[in-house]
Amino acid sequence: MHLPIKTQRLYIDKFNEDMAKSVHINSLDEDNRRFMPDEVFESVETARGIISKIISFYTNKDAPLVYPIFLNEGQHIGHVQAAPIVDGWEIGYHVAKPFAGNGYATEAVNAFLPRIMRRLGVTKIYGICHAENIASRKVLEKCGFMLGYEGVDQYHGKEQPVCRYTYCSDIE
Repeated sequence: MHLPIKTQRLYIDKFNEDMAKSVHINSLDEDNRRFMPDEVFESVETARGIISKIISFYTNKDAPLVYPIFLNEGQHIGHVQAAPIVDGWEIGYHVAKPFAGNGYATEAVNAFLPRIMRRLGVTKIYGICHAENIASRKVLEKCGFMLGYEGVDQYHGKEQPVCRYTYCSDIE
Protein backbone atom coordinates (compact mmCIF):
# COMPACT_ATOMS: atom_id res chain seq x y z
CA MET A 1 0.00 0.00 0.00
CA HIS A 2 1.44 3.34 -1.02
CA LEU A 3 1.78 5.73 1.92
CA PRO A 4 1.17 8.38 2.98
CA ILE A 5 -2.50 8.58 2.09
CA LYS A 6 -3.36 12.28 1.90
CA THR A 7 -6.69 14.05 2.17
CA GLN A 8 -7.59 17.72 2.34
CA ARG A 9 -6.91 17.94 6.10
CA LEU A 10 -5.18 14.68 7.04
CA TYR A 11 -2.59 12.13 6.15
CA ILE A 12 -2.22 8.48 7.11
CA ASP A 13 1.24 6.92 7.37
CA LYS A 14 3.13 4.21 9.27
CA PHE A 15 3.79 4.17 13.00
CA ASN A 16 7.21 4.63 14.50
CA GLU A 17 8.26 4.05 18.12
CA ASP A 18 8.80 7.78 18.69
CA MET A 19 5.01 8.12 18.71
CA ALA A 20 4.58 6.20 21.98
CA LYS A 21 3.74 9.28 24.07
CA SER A 22 1.02 10.53 21.70
CA VAL A 23 -0.43 7.00 21.32
CA HIS A 24 -0.56 6.71 25.11
CA ILE A 25 -2.23 10.11 25.57
CA ASN A 26 -4.71 9.65 22.69
CA SER A 27 -5.79 6.28 24.10
CA LEU A 28 -6.87 7.57 27.51
CA ASP A 29 -10.16 9.35 26.76
CA GLU A 30 -13.39 8.11 28.32
CA ASP A 31 -14.99 6.97 25.05
CA ASN A 32 -11.98 4.81 24.23
CA ARG A 33 -12.06 3.34 27.75
CA ARG A 34 -15.77 2.57 27.41
CA PHE A 35 -15.95 1.25 23.84
CA MET A 36 -12.40 0.01 23.05
CA PRO A 37 -10.80 -1.01 26.35
CA ASP A 38 -8.18 -3.14 24.58
CA GLU A 39 -6.88 0.03 22.91
CA VAL A 40 -6.18 1.90 26.16
CA PHE A 41 -2.47 2.08 26.98
CA GLU A 42 -1.87 3.12 30.57
CA SER A 43 1.82 3.95 30.07
CA VAL A 44 4.18 5.20 27.38
CA GLU A 45 6.11 1.93 27.70
CA THR A 46 2.98 -0.13 27.01
CA ALA A 47 2.21 2.04 23.98
CA ARG A 48 5.79 1.61 22.71
CA GLY A 49 5.46 -2.18 22.95
CA ILE A 50 2.18 -2.13 21.01
CA ILE A 51 3.69 0.14 18.34
CA SER A 52 6.62 -2.27 17.95
CA LYS A 53 4.16 -5.13 17.40
CA ILE A 54 2.10 -3.03 14.93
CA ILE A 55 5.24 -2.20 12.93
CA SER A 56 6.12 -5.91 12.71
CA PHE A 57 2.69 -6.57 11.14
CA TYR A 58 3.14 -4.18 8.19
CA THR A 59 4.59 -6.94 6.00
CA ASN A 60 2.04 -9.57 7.10
CA LYS A 61 -1.24 -9.82 5.18
CA ASP A 62 -2.97 -11.82 7.95
CA ALA A 63 -2.40 -9.49 10.92
CA PRO A 64 -4.01 -6.22 12.03
CA LEU A 65 -2.81 -3.35 9.87
CA VAL A 66 -2.89 -0.17 11.95
CA TYR A 67 -1.86 3.28 10.72
CA PRO A 68 -1.73 6.64 12.51
CA ILE A 69 -3.84 9.59 11.40
CA PHE A 70 -2.18 13.02 11.39
CA LEU A 71 -3.44 16.51 10.80
CA ASN A 72 -1.62 18.02 7.81
CA GLU A 73 0.30 20.14 10.33
CA GLY A 74 1.82 16.90 11.68
CA GLN A 75 -0.13 16.35 14.92
CA HIS A 76 -1.02 12.69 15.59
CA ILE A 77 -4.78 12.50 16.32
CA GLY A 78 -5.72 8.83 16.09
CA HIS A 79 -5.55 5.72 13.96
CA VAL A 80 -7.34 3.68 11.32
CA GLN A 81 -6.98 -0.08 10.88
CA ALA A 82 -8.08 -3.27 9.21
CA ALA A 83 -8.11 -6.35 11.42
CA PRO A 84 -8.82 -9.96 10.49
CA ILE A 85 -11.97 -11.47 11.99
CA VAL A 86 -13.54 -14.93 11.62
CA ASP A 87 -15.41 -14.13 8.41
CA GLY A 88 -13.22 -11.49 6.78
CA TRP A 89 -11.82 -8.10 7.79
CA GLU A 90 -13.06 -5.35 10.10
CA ILE A 91 -12.35 -1.63 9.83
CA GLY A 92 -11.47 0.17 13.04
CA TYR A 93 -10.64 3.76 13.93
CA HIS A 94 -10.22 6.15 16.79
CA VAL A 95 -9.81 9.90 16.88
CA ALA A 96 -8.75 11.32 20.24
CA LYS A 97 -11.40 13.28 22.15
CA PRO A 98 -9.89 16.77 21.59
CA PHE A 99 -10.21 16.21 17.81
CA ALA A 100 -13.57 14.38 17.75
CA GLY A 101 -16.62 15.89 16.09
CA ASN A 102 -14.72 17.45 13.20
CA GLY A 103 -15.27 14.73 10.60
CA TYR A 104 -11.70 13.45 10.82
CA ALA A 105 -12.67 9.81 11.35
CA THR A 106 -15.02 9.89 8.36
CA GLU A 107 -12.36 11.55 6.21
CA ALA A 108 -9.72 9.01 7.27
CA VAL A 109 -11.97 5.96 6.77
CA ASN A 110 -13.09 7.18 3.33
CA ALA A 111 -9.48 7.62 2.23
CA PHE A 112 -8.27 4.37 3.80
CA LEU A 113 -11.01 1.98 2.60
CA PRO A 114 -10.13 1.70 -1.11
CA ARG A 115 -6.41 1.39 -0.41
CA ILE A 116 -6.65 -1.25 2.30
CA MET A 117 -9.29 -3.26 0.46
CA ARG A 118 -7.10 -3.31 -2.64
CA ARG A 119 -4.08 -4.38 -0.55
CA LEU A 120 -6.07 -7.17 1.10
CA GLY A 121 -7.75 -8.22 -2.14
CA VAL A 122 -11.25 -7.99 -0.65
CA THR A 123 -14.50 -6.45 -1.85
CA LYS A 124 -16.26 -6.58 1.52
CA ILE A 125 -15.22 -5.25 4.93
CA TYR A 126 -17.17 -5.05 8.20
CA GLY A 127 -17.61 -2.32 10.77
CA ILE A 128 -18.53 -3.60 14.24
CA CYS A 129 -19.22 -1.28 17.15
CA HIS A 130 -21.00 -1.09 20.47
CA ALA A 131 -24.62 -0.17 19.77
CA GLU A 132 -24.37 2.86 22.08
CA ASN A 133 -21.33 4.23 20.23
CA ILE A 134 -23.37 6.71 18.21
CA ALA A 135 -20.30 8.55 16.87
CA SER A 136 -18.85 5.35 15.43
CA ARG A 137 -22.18 4.37 13.93
CA LYS A 138 -22.42 7.77 12.21
CA VAL A 139 -18.92 7.40 10.76
CA LEU A 140 -19.75 3.99 9.32
CA GLU A 141 -23.04 5.21 7.85
CA LYS A 142 -21.43 8.34 6.32
CA CYS A 143 -18.78 6.10 4.72
CA GLY A 144 -21.38 3.91 3.01
CA PHE A 145 -21.54 0.95 5.40
CA MET A 146 -24.94 -0.73 5.65
CA LEU A 147 -26.35 -1.96 8.95
CA GLY A 148 -26.81 -5.72 8.76
CA TYR A 149 -27.28 -6.70 12.41
CA GLU A 150 -28.18 -5.01 15.66
CA GLY A 151 -28.43 -7.14 18.76
CA VAL A 152 -26.41 -8.83 21.48
CA ASP A 153 -23.14 -10.56 20.64
CA GLN A 154 -19.64 -11.12 21.99
CA TYR A 155 -17.76 -7.81 22.04
CA HIS A 156 -14.50 -7.36 23.91
CA GLY A 157 -14.97 -10.62 25.75
CA LYS A 158 -18.54 -10.24 26.97
CA GLU A 159 -22.12 -10.18 25.70
CA GLN A 160 -22.97 -6.62 24.71
CA PRO A 161 -25.30 -4.74 22.37
CA VAL A 162 -23.52 -4.42 19.02
CA CYS A 163 -24.10 -3.21 15.49
CA ARG A 164 -22.52 -4.97 12.55
CA TYR A 165 -22.19 -3.02 9.33
CA THR A 166 -20.96 -4.14 5.91
CA TYR A 167 -19.23 -2.19 3.17
CA CYS A 168 -19.05 -3.69 -0.31
CA SER A 169 -16.96 -2.40 -3.17
CA ASP A 170 -16.16 -3.51 -6.67
CA ILE A 171 -12.48 -2.54 -6.20
CA GLU A 172 -10.17 -5.37 -7.19
